[in-house]
Amino acid sequence: MKKLRDYGITIGKLSPGPRNQITDISGVTVGHSTIKDGSIQTGVTVILPHQGDIYNKKVVGACHIINGYSKPKGAVQVQELGSIEAPILLTNSLSIGAVWDGIIDHMLENNEEIGTSAGAVNPVIAECNDSFLNDIRGRHVKRHHVSEALADGKEDFGEGNFGAGTGMTAFGLKGGIGSSSRVVEFDDRHYTIGSLVLTNFGRLEDLMIDGRKIGAWINEKQEEKDEEHPRDLQNQFSETKGSVVIVLATDAPLTDRQLERLSKRATVGLARTGAELAHKSGDLVIAFSTKNLITHAGTEVTETVERFEEDMLDRMFIGAIEAVEESVINSLITAEKTVGRDGHYRESLKDYIEDYLSQQQ
Repeated sequence: MKKLRDYGITIGKLSPGPRNQITDISGVTVGHSTIKDGSIQTGVTVILPHQGDIYNKKVVGACHIINGYSKPKGAVQVQELGSIEAPILLTNSLSIGAVWDGIIDHMLENNEEIGTSAGAVNPVIAECNDSFLNDIRGRHVKRHHVSEALADGKEDFGEGNFGAGTGMTAFGLKGGIGSSSRVVEFDDRHYTIGSLVLTNFGRLEDLMIDGRKIGAWINEKQEEKDEEHPRDLQNQFSETKGSVVIVLATDAPLTDRQLERLSKRATVGLARTGAELAHKSGDLVIAFSTKNLITHAGTEVTETVERFEEDMLDRMFIGAIEAVEESVINSLITAEKTVGRDGHYRESLKDYIEDYLSQQQ
């Protein structure tokens, strides 16, 4: 899988982790269930915050709504309690129900106390509308696809046309799943911030890579060449409406309030790629820390936890901004050209970038 840095483009000042993925945070894995069959281009992506019992050892979490034209499940409880107690799932807009059923099956199977002695469970599910390439009305995602995505969980995972990203569009090109990470150093210690995005937004002419206005250049190239499909099947829905889901993970001991502050900086990373955050965009950030796990039923009146120093957050903010910016571009550069519903298609950024870079030299 060839990512942005393989083309000689480096985003920001900080260094990525060894994989340059959200899984550079120890214990985090990502799995996909991908459904590709002509007009069906969709799937499910699952992010596991750690490999233990997430329900009984919850992670500190936060949600930040950049623009609320969105249909997330579970965000309200995360905002209220500051914790995440189940895998985080991504899918298309009309498959929230099936994914909910699938993850509830999983949680009930693995936690006998749910619904008896321990109350209910709050999975977090987020979505984007993949209807340009996918037959979204067919609701082809089923509960068993959640099981497949969970079973697929790994540290080295696919980006672009995988899982929930299979049918997504970004900046008039093929979008989908993208990821990146940053290592933030403080004298004798360091922390990692990882980002995973599901991109489905933006106009081609607005796309920027590290400040370069590549989108306008690609748009001109598309207008010049003869196309095998009618232009309207390529350019329809390339206006600014659309959505993005961003998942941030870190091994730094951030509180839920600090995670929310970190999440707000994702907006800067989006803006650097050319995002406009339009009226009908669903832009959501979900963040968690793998430090200071929260016991489901604590018995002590008080507890002592490690907390990040507020004045040191600036470097963490920079890490989040850079990781989100690079994740968005990675979602484009790793994606394959896709033909989906009714002959609609999206080209890949990788089919243009080498020509673009050669002309800029």
